[in-house]
Amino acid sequence: MKQRLITGIVAGAVFLGLCAFGGWSYQLLLTAMALIGMFEFVKMTGLSPFSSTSLLGYASIVCFMIPWGLLDVSPWLSWEQGIWLMLLLFLLVTVFTKNKQDIKITALLFTGIVYIGMGFSYMGTARAAGDEHGLFWTLLLLCCIWGSDAGAYFVGRSFGKNKLWPAISPNKTVEGALGGVLISVVISVIFALFVPDLLTIGRALLIGISCAVLGQLGDLVQSAYKRVYGIKDSGSLLPGHGGILDRCDSWIIVFPFVHIVMLMPFY
Repeated sequence: MKQRLITGIVAGAVFLGLCAFGGWSYQLLLTAMALIGMFEFVKMTGLSPFSSTSLLGYASIVCFMIPWGLLDVSPWLSWEQGIWLMLLLFLLVTVFTKNKQDIKITALLFTGIVYIGMGFSYMGTARAAGDEHGLFWTLLLLCCIWGSDAGAYFVGRSFGKNKLWPAISPNKTVEGALGGVLISVVISVIFALFVPDLLTIGRALLIGISCAVLGQLGDLVQSAYKRVYGIKDSGSLLPGHGGILDRCDSWIIVFPFVHIVMLMPFY
């Protein structure tokens, strides 16, 4: 617990400091996190992290993370065009390697680049969007996610009796999940009360619920993958916490979701 606490404080201070600063420093941090996350994902599949297919995956992540707004240029391709071209390249890997990298592996890696690349990309979008209020929206989502995690943990330990999804994550309970939703909603409403011009109570309720529900589902997604591959953590970068995917599994689901369903008012 001591190691976990120290790691959390140090990593959290670095992340929040660069997040507050914004700009290129924060974007480079997100890009590094996305690449490490992809490295963990590749290792989890059993593929060599330095194979040509893996390198294609890292290159695709970098493409997702290009900060067009900071470069002050328009994207060369739409999301749909870019994702389709990436899909084509991964399909061709099977052909060019003469089935040494079969369709199962390439399909899994393609899933990984979309899952990780879009997740961290939308985190950068949230910080850069909304003019000078990007930090507000980023902190709102992060605080709701963290509050949901803490609420689910402490409420689950204190009152949890009914297992939520024992086949995937045996320690999670229905009571803990509901506690996480409640704490997330409370945090979101507090943000709305302090800055009513930016966030209405109605939108705050939707964002709070979305962060909690999607965040917990993101956690279950990562738990399911790790259970399939028989591993406890996706990596060991953060002592006491595991890897990047272990710590950011909720983030990379929540940030794209709230943008795609247009819960962010500036989007």
